[in-house]
Amino acid sequence: MSSSVLVSSLSPESIEHVDAAIGSRQSIRAFTSQPVHREVIRDILAVASRAPSGANAQPWKTYVLTGNTRDTLVDKVCAAHDQVYADPSQALRYQEAYPYYPEKWIDPYLERRRENGWGLYGLLGIAKGEKDRMHAQHQRNFRFFDAPVGLFFTVHTIMGQGALLDCGAFMQNIMVAARARGLDTCPQAAWNSFAGIILPHIGADDNEMLVCGMALGYADPDALVNTFRTPRVAPEAFTVWRD
Repeated sequence: MSSSVLVSSLSPESIEHVDAAIGSRQSIRAFTSQPVHREVIRDILAVASRAPSGANAQPWKTYVLTGNTRDTLVDKVCAAHDQVYADPSQALRYQEAYPYYPEKWIDPYLERRRENGWGLYGLLGIAKGEKDRMHAQHQRNFRFFDAPVGLFFTVHTIMGQGALLDCGAFMQNIMVAARARGLDTCPQAAWNSFAGIILPHIGADDNEMLVCGMALGYADPDALVNTFRTPRVAPEAFTVWRD
């Protein structure tokens, strides 16, 4: 799917559809087993590639995992995750290539993080201190929340930090394009620590850095966890006007 036609403006109906795709996007944590056809995935990737990038470098690379390749990776990473839970010192074996989160959280980001975490766990009935249940819920990440399609995004290690920004724009386009087609997603930085397992498994080159993972599929409409929708602050909270 591509277009070379310059569109000066969108119709009100088109604006409504774009806004609906963006506004209905959320991180889905329970998917059905309904397969996603390869042609649909390719169309999503094609339109998402219109994301901007510095000097039009288009630094992203995408790996699409389904079937046995997906399932085998799930088994490998879940085993490693269990190993770290049993022996936290093993975490030193699994390091992310770049720090996604800050070393020290401050407000208002800390407050939002806590609201998010306890809101999700509260919905699922997981109380503070229930470490086994927290571990099991966190491991749902490494099962792609049962989505039939797993995506991994990499960039060449020679690229600068701007490539992460470019890749983020590309991923956002994927998530919005997926919504427009009745699909859902969950972007997952949780995978990053296990890049040492993931990259060889997917056949990535030594010069590739894992940026993020993503689950893709059809949301389970009956799953309680999918009723969890995070709030957003109003534009006044993050916008400064300079006239």
